[in-house]
This record gives sequence, C-alpha cells and structure tokens, in this order.
Amino acid sequence: MASSPPMLKLACALLVCIVVTAPLAEATITCTIVTQKLLPCLKYLTSNIPLPGACCAGVSGLSQAAATTADRRTACSCLKSLSSRLSGINYAKAAALPGRCGVRIPYTISPSTDCSRIS
Repeated sequence: MASSPPMLKLACALLVCIVVTAPLAEATITCTIVTQKLLPCLKYLTSNIPLPGACCAGVSGLSQAAATTADRRTACSCLKSLSSRLSGINYAKAAALPGRCGVRIPYTISPSTDCSRIS
C-alpha cells in the first residue's frame, strides 16, 4: 500500500517536531500531541471543505493542554514547524481557526509568529 504524499510529509514533520522539542523539558506538551490534536484540521486548511467538528475538538483540546507559557511556546513552535513542511496551507484559515472554534489563544497561527514572545 503506497503512502499519500501529504501523510508522508506529516509523518516527517512529526518526526522533526519530536527532535526539535526534546530540549524543551519543562513543557509538558509535545509536537506529537499538537499533531494529533490538529490532524482533523488538515483537510480543512488545505481545501474548501466545511470546518469539521473534530477539528474544533482538537483545537479546544490543544488550548486546554497548553496550560503554561512553556506549553504555549512549544505548541506555537510545533505549529510553525509543521506548517512550514506542509504545502497548500491556507494561513488565513489557520489564523481564523481558533475564533471559528470559539477558542482564544494568545497568538496568531502564522509562520511569522515569534513564539518566544508568547506568555
């Protein structure tokens, strides 16, 4: 069975996230968690499908899991790393995603977000 290119890219991005976040020992959230929570959002962010309920559940779960500054910074870094490795992401949709799901986060989901400034 052949892997589809987006899933292969996602798997590679996940591996990179794990390696990148290893030094961030004080954070309890990992790129694996971020990826698992937001995987249901991938098709929404790369195509014209309606916003899936599972995506909003993941966004909400991620927001709850990112309880500390270190967690929020790690989640932000993971999102940036993941989005840079996936093609076709609609960044306007990504930035609007928390609001569409009724969740407030202290940063904009964007490749230009400075994760070190998140508190």
